[in-house]
Amino acid sequence: MERTHAPLQPPTFGDLITILSIDGGAIRGLIPGTILAFLESELQALVAIGEVTKAIIRGNSDFFPINPMDYGRLLVISLGTGSGKDQGKYSADAAAKWGVLGWLTSGGSTPLVDVFTQASADMADLHISAVFQALHSDKYLRIQEDTLSGVVSSVDIATKKNLKDLVKVGEGLLEKPVARVNLETGIFEPSNTELESNQEALKRFATILSDEKRRRLARSPHGMANTYK
Repeated sequence: MERTHAPLQPPTFGDLITILSIDGGAIRGLIPGTILAFLESELQALVAIGEVTKAIIRGNSDFFPINPMDYGRLLVISLGTGSGKDQGKYSADAAAKWGVLGWLTSGGSTPLVDVFTQASADMADLHISAVFQALHSDKYLRIQEDTLSGVVSSVDIATKKNLKDLVKVGEGLLEKPVARVNLETGIFEPSNTELESNQEALKRFATILSDEKRRRLARSPHGMANTYK
């Protein structure tokens, strides 16, 4: 895969390959598995909201006229790919003493890469959460397992055992309570105002989408007829 010349480059360490299809279509390319975390942090809910906003501004007939910044009218489900448990590897005191080499490598890690990739994901989550909370909207659901450790936290180990373990992690995540970003700390925490699990929240969102589809079909002169064909 050729490296691009974008201002911010994803990390390229690792040698295993993952087949990735961004749009759910055919195979688009072979991508090093170790940059999936970078893609997940860049191609997420904030980009989707931006695309919808642009479509509204352009008067796309698929969207009802609303204020482009009225996020409260949007329903957003953001599914994370999972991340390792925060190990607190770096401290401000230690970083203050680093030179160029210290930022490039410290304790077997790459602080500069870690900071940039993690910060992009955190800022997007914080921004979206702040907007939806300010609007008192419960139509933003972020599902992410951020306490992975060991083999399951890797992005390039595709053994049958690890894949099965990841399935178990996902199933367990469905039973966990809905989490919201603490705007003071930037950390996802179980919501104190909502008692529903992620599974219950997904069902609620599915009901909202189903009801919306019925309303749109009812307004369409051909919609209901096509439904019963």
